[in-house]
Amino acid sequence: MIEIQDLTKKYGDFLAVDRLALTAAAGEIFGFLGPNGAGKTTTIRVIAGLSLPTAGTVRVNGIDVIAEPVRAKSVMGYVPDRPYLYEKLTGRELLQFVANLYGREWRDCETRAIDMLRYFDLGDWIDARIENLSHGMKQKLVIVSALVHDPAVFVVDEPMVGLDALAQRQVKRLFRQLADEGKTIFLTTHTMSVAEAVCDRIAIIHRGRIVASGTVAEIKKEAPPGSPLEDVFLELTYEE
Repeated sequence: MIEIQDLTKKYGDFLAVDRLALTAAAGEIFGFLGPNGAGKTTTIRVIAGLSLPTAGTVRVNGIDVIAEPVRAKSVMGYVPDRPYLYEKLTGRELLQFVANLYGREWRDCETRAIDMLRYFDLGDWIDARIENLSHGMKQKLVIVSALVHDPAVFVVDEPMVGLDALAQRQVKRLFRQLADEGKTIFLTTHTMSVAEAVCDRIAIIHRGRIVASGTVAEIKKEAPPGSPLEDVFLELTYEE
């Protein structure tokens, strides 16, 4: 699970995240929504151990990401919004490399990795150089690489970017399967229909602060009947 308490992040005089508090439970798909510049990626970078907070605490599976960063990273998979891949490697070489980074033997991860590649229709491409894959195929490979060590927590920034309709459906099903296994899925997306379809709970951040949180039904409760999540989101975050 992910536990965030009073998280604050400043860049000079700019307050990017303001005393943020939330919990994403084990077995839950948690959506973290907000407009551009709201503080989503800043928060995710702190969770992933890539940025130090100005104040507050973040725990992943009970591990303080600031006090024990390596241990926290060992139980987490992370996909940034703009992932980088070593294009001259093959898919197999990349997955072996990532498994080794996490201190895992490839032989212990290979079956899981190949099963996920086949699930994403990438089984025949495992020994192809990454530079020869399409953008969508690379995005799916990134997801597999973040899950190769079987993490308890999966943090993903904009998982559907560059994916066609079939791949988006595959990702949604994979997230639900992982949650059913007791893993925590923490994701950001600008696509409200994705959040509405897959997330058990969501939080909406605006100007660094949480302005709404709960299930989709709870957040839409104050809106007119039948209103899509997008309307509620815009009402909370758009300022004329």
